[in-house]
Amino acid sequence: MVEMVTFAAEVRALAGKGPARALRRAGRVPAVIYGEHKAQAMVSLEARALRRQLTNPHFFNTLCGLQVDGELVRVLPREVQLHPVTDDPIHADFVRVAAGARVTVEVPVVFLNEEICPGLKRGGVLNIVRRDLELSCPADAIPGEIAVDLVPYDIGDSVHISHVALPEGVRSTITDRDFTIATIAAPTVVREAAAEEQAAAAAEAEVEPEATSE
Repeated sequence: MVEMVTFAAEVRALAGKGPARALRRAGRVPAVIYGEHKAQAMVSLEARALRRQLTNPHFFNTLCGLQVDGELVRVLPREVQLHPVTDDPIHADFVRVAAGARVTVEVPVVFLNEEICPGLKRGGVLNIVRRDLELSCPADAIPGEIAVDLVPYDIGDSVHISHVALPEGVRSTITDRDFTIATIAAPTVVREAAAEEQAAAAAEAEVEPEATSE
């Protein structure tokens, strides 16, 4: 589970481009808090603190606390807009998260033991189909990542969601099929050689024998 990240937030009274630019010049990022059937709240965060957290690959599935007027508001980051040239954050959206609630998040997949995976040791190639999984999780127990152990897999094998041990209380939002996360594909050279052999065999089969005259 990823630790909660806390930001000091300040209420902002004015919306619009002018006030937003003034906030950015002062080193702050305008933000909005919404959800839980409550009125939208306009706040601002310190740009440096937000920029630091954006380097964390788990930021968008991290429960955050916004300290607003002495109250800690539990939220999840939903979107952060970046400046097209500098990549500095220029606006952020957060959704409120109630205690005991379930949330839907994208959680990255990491693959373990590639160096001792039988299929990869034999020259196979790890073909990643899904780098992230959409999961329904308890808000207080969002996993930072989902680990897939590659030790059991050989060339031609596939890793399906049913093969992955999800943390307690966590489940995939896709429930109608046992979808593929990754495969161990044959080496490119072997695949190309097999394709050439198949093409040659097909070509020979299409050639009719010439008629002979006596």
